[in-house]
Amino acid sequence: MGTRIANVGFDNVVMVDRAIAIVSAEAAPIKRLKDEARKSNKLVDATNGRKTRTVIVMDSDHIVLSGLQPQTIAQRIKQKS
Repeated sequence: MGTRIANVGFDNVVMVDRAIAIVSAEAAPIKRLKDEARKSNKLVDATNGRKTRTVIVMDSDHIVLSGLQPQTIAQRIKQKS
């Protein structure tokens, strides 16, 4: 079995097995998590300049931002299974 990856928009991908959570970017605790990741240089912005709609929490404490809806990313991961 190879490495499973999922497209998070604009030709950016994440390793599915390393993702812990895929959440909406609107909640205040998620915004704080994003700010903390930025301060510690663990923020990966994959929005391509678009509005952040999804935050993906990785097992390495990195935070990946995506411009796609969480449901869209979850469907892409499910299709790859």
